[in-house]
Amino acid sequence: MSTFSYCDTPVEWQIGFQDPATVLVEGMQDFHSYLIFYCIIIGFFVCTLLLYISIKFNINKHSKSLKFSHCSELEIIWTLIPVVILFFIAMPSFVLLYSLDDTGITPSITVKVIGHQWYWSYEYSDFSTTYAHESYLLKDITIAFDAYMIPEEDLVKGMYRLLEVDNRICLPAQTHIRLLITSDDVLHNWCVPSFGIKVDACPGRLSQASMFIKRDGLYYGQCSEICGVNHGFMPIVARVIDANFFMGWVYEKQLEAIGIFPQIKYNYV
Repeated sequence: MSTFSYCDTPVEWQIGFQDPATVLVEGMQDFHSYLIFYCIIIGFFVCTLLLYISIKFNINKHSKSLKFSHCSELEIIWTLIPVVILFFIAMPSFVLLYSLDDTGITPSITVKVIGHQWYWSYEYSDFSTTYAHESYLLKDITIAFDAYMIPEEDLVKGMYRLLEVDNRICLPAQTHIRLLITSDDVLHNWCVPSFGIKVDACPGRLSQASMFIKRDGLYYGQCSEICGVNHGFMPIVARVIDANFFMGWVYEKQLEAIGIFPQIKYNYV
């Protein structure tokens, strides 16, 4: 397994986007650059026109203003030009919106995300299994755990303040993943900027999101819905690893749920 890991976190004085890890985030950033191009052109044209009018038409050169009711040609021009510009802006926007809501791809794994005051719970129901207990009873095994923020006094060198958790969610790279997100108490929001994921966790409702993570790495996010006094203390940390190593992590978690702790344990996350 590669030991190199990206740390996708915000940095001081950052005004741009974090590095994209999914195709959707790449599309968002491309559309942002595309939109900024039109904004610059329109802004330059408007400012130039205002400057020209301020210089050309003033009280020294035109002491008496001209009066006319309307100009059909001018009205047609300033109506058609914005329509054409909006058309070129709307088309890539519709494509991106459709991609964000596309649920036609069958996911390889499903991860349940539950928001609490003030921590996150994760459940990998796809890997639930049953084993024969020593009492000859069948026991159901489900990989599920809670993720609490690590207090500042427990941080070690290299960790990020208010962003580290004791149990990181582990996800496979190059895999179609479905997230089922809900809340146990109040409104929360599961947000990881590098994934392009920002989904409300509503009590009594189930929200769905899909993603395909392109590269391994360590990704940070936070709750993005004001949910109470400790809203700023429920971060998200996702460790993305190769699919083969992810299955090894699943196997270790299943053994831990049974009560078997391997002598040699790989630090996947």
